[in-house]
Amino acid sequence: MELELRHLKTIRAIADAGSLTKAASALGLAQPALSAQLKRIESALGGRLFDRGRHGVQTTALGELVLARAKIVLPAVSELQQDAVRFARTAQETSRFRLGGTHGPLLGGLVDRLVSAHPGVPVTTYTSWSEREIAASVAEGRIDYALIGCCGASRPPDGERLEWREIASDPVFVMLAADHPLAARQEIGLAELSDEAWTDVPGDGCFADCFTAACARAGFTPTSVYETDTASCVHLVQVGRAVGLCRATFPTTAGLVTRPLAGTPLSWRHLLGWHPAARAADSAPAVFEQARAAHAQAAERSESYADWLHGGHGPLASLPPGSLHTAGAAAFHNAGQRENRHLMNGS
Repeated sequence: MELELRHLKTIRAIADAGSLTKAASALGLAQPALSAQLKRIESALGGRLFDRGRHGVQTTALGELVLARAKIVLPAVSELQQDAVRFARTAQETSRFRLGGTHGPLLGGLVDRLVSAHPGVPVTTYTSWSEREIAASVAEGRIDYALIGCCGASRPPDGERLEWREIASDPVFVMLAADHPLAARQEIGLAELSDEAWTDVPGDGCFADCFTAACARAGFTPTSVYETDTASCVHLVQVGRAVGLCRATFPTTAGLVTRPLAGTPLSWRHLLGWHPAARAADSAPAVFEQARAAHAQAAERSESYADWLHGGHGPLASLPPGSLHTAGAAAFHNAGQRENRHLMNGS
């Protein structure tokens, strides 16, 4: 008999269960059938893998050797299968862009730039509030690129399987109704909003915890936070029901303004991720540059962000062409990165 993967799985199941009875139940086999199979495996390997006793089974020295190799072989084969499935899904269509993203203006900007740069090449999108879901879709080959965000210095999901590059870092701004008493201010202290209700889009990262920690550092606990879709967040802010949290590039609309929070207590990193073994990896550098350009365009359209970059004293027009992205990165790191690391460390 030649050793097969199913035999290694059987050995691992017996070791994990600690008894033939429990292992047989987990594998859906009758115990006599499992015992007979184990004898055949042990015969093929030249010795006993387990010592049977009244209290279950114990691995022998040979069993330990086989289990150690199985812990390497089984995950490697599983990864090979996943890579093969991923390759098969993309092999038929090499000229396409399948994008997954969360809420925000950056996904639309990237779609626009890719369609303009690659006329006739299909561009499809998938959106979800879950960064983990989008990352898993890339890892499993259902989409090519993940366009997500992370709070502060937190790690992106699926970091072991995917390659991530940072597009830009932005401060988190607050959305206010245009007639809010603080709407005319250049920047607003978080503590000044202690009596407000809040609204934000959901996510499965650490942003909610970081926001709560920032409020605690400012001396208060939020009374309520409405987690809902972007359109509903905007509506709640416009009617004065809540103030909102948003990225600095968030596009304003009638009845709403965005303002920076003093001291930049919260930040948001825009990230692009892909699987390094997928064919999409070949186009990743070009997609990344298009994402950076889309972010720069979104920043240029935000008057409040441009004013923040200049300390509230200079119009966007004073910047040389193409310099906004660099200026924004420098201003953010100088004003907020140190504070955000302090916050993320829980101090």
